[in-house]
Amino acid sequence: MSEALNPPPPRLTGLGTANPATSYTQEDVLRIFGITDPRVVSLFLNSHIERRYLHLPPLDADGVPRIETQGELLRKHRADGIELAAHALESCLKDMGADPADIGHLCCVTSTGLLTPGFSALLIQELGLPVTCGRLDVVGMGCNAGLNGLNVSAAWASRNPGRLAVMICVEACSAAYVFDGTLRTAVVNGLFGDGAAAVGLMAGGPAQGPEVLRFTSRIIPEAIEAMRYDWDEDHGKFSFYIDRDVPYVVGAHAEEAVGNLLRDTGLRRSDISQWIVHSGGKKVIDAVKINLGLAAHDLRHTSSVLRDYGNLSSGSFLFSLQRLTAEDVTRPGDHGVLMTMGPGSTIETALLKW
Repeated sequence: MSEALNPPPPRLTGLGTANPATSYTQEDVLRIFGITDPRVVSLFLNSHIERRYLHLPPLDADGVPRIETQGELLRKHRADGIELAAHALESCLKDMGADPADIGHLCCVTSTGLLTPGFSALLIQELGLPVTCGRLDVVGMGCNAGLNGLNVSAAWASRNPGRLAVMICVEACSAAYVFDGTLRTAVVNGLFGDGAAAVGLMAGGPAQGPEVLRFTSRIIPEAIEAMRYDWDEDHGKFSFYIDRDVPYVVGAHAEEAVGNLLRDTGLRRSDISQWIVHSGGKKVIDAVKINLGLAAHDLRHTSSVLRDYGNLSSGSFLFSLQRLTAEDVTRPGDHGVLMTMGPGSTIETALLKW
């Protein structure tokens, strides 16, 4: 009875990531697409991104990347998404010594395309996962969505002690590109990369890893149009838009968001040993760092993931968390904050304890 009233806290029990086989420097992308506009070139080369993993369009007879239709982009989203998610899941299961048959709940998160049925059903079919496992597809929430999906997965794990929940963030960002030569699309095309990340959660039983203590959310309605995925009538496809003021909007509300997370916990910001923040872009990272009074070292994994992969949308924070885990610097009793930001505009946070 007491366990039902006070379910054990879920733990993050394993992590796995995956990227396409092909990667490009920013200079490579500029050369391949023949981009010479100095404004666009500056955006690419001053992004603090060295390399991104992408599935670029096929070349036409002249050796120029072909403009893909919306149908082709959706097919890319499906095919690449299934492949990336499968590899990330395999890596995650290996990390925690689990089998596909152990999965009791599967949450798939994506913002780079639309599928019905979604990735959860497609992966069950593709990988032979248990047909009885619970499923959830979180679609279109944007870069913040990884923590929204983790919240649901953690709740399921807490209510089902000893059983495994898995969340997979699947982002084939190159399936959401529009190439029209404008600065609006150049910002997106120079920032995002392809990747998938999977995380396992379990409460009770043999589960090891940091406890997930709580989540908070802060939406900024006055900036609801600052990040959006619109239909572009001129090009007949969806196109992502990011307002230039996004870093300042996020930064201005970061302190409040973390304050809400730590309220009534007895913890102060200075008690947080580890910070994992979404790799939303250099200006976003700087805005969070300044407004929270953090050092560059605190956000080293956030910055290095941006450098090596670009913005991986909803799965970015899991790539950073994987790097922190590989460092093996956390100690029992350490607390950590996870923070993601995205359309809405929203800031999602989670509190961990090792």
